[in-house]
Amino acid sequence: MNADLPTLIAQLEGTDTAAQTAAASELAKRGAAAQGAAVALVRTVGIPDEEVLEACTAALEELGPPSAEHIRPLAQLTHDCSSDVAYWSVTLLGRAKDGAADAVPDLIKVLESDADLPVRERAAWALCEIGPAAKSAAAALITAAASGEVRLARLAKKALESIGGTPPT
Repeated sequence: MNADLPTLIAQLEGTDTAAQTAAASELAKRGAAAQGAAVALVRTVGIPDEEVLEACTAALEELGPPSAEHIRPLAQLTHDCSSDVAYWSVTLLGRAKDGAADAVPDLIKVLESDADLPVRERAAWALCEIGPAAKSAAAALITAAASGEVRLARLAKKALESIGGTPPT
């Protein structure tokens, strides 16, 4: 498939699961060059089709950090009802490091209220990756660090260290 990026994005955003799978597979081959499709890939990963999910996941794993123009749309997707969409939007925000500072309030909401533990864990990881620009997350991270969830607590403590806060002992 030699389609240009806008064509592949249009296929992802369509309703034909075979075309979505083919587009995501092509984007996976392009790796970081598929960065412009980040938001479309995250939206499409929530499609209830195993082949689409696998192809989108493969593309997202190869993508690298999102561009600055994708931070706000990705931040909005952190609240999606699909755990896969929320997980991948949080993951890409973490990959953006301090470039995702504007998404910190969204990541705090995820950390405090997402029902899916892996998404909350990923939010703690993303806040760690953002570093000192995520200082406003300290209270939520302290609460998460004191939780009974071992991995979440560990990630929250690491994030507190990263932002310059003091993790609970």
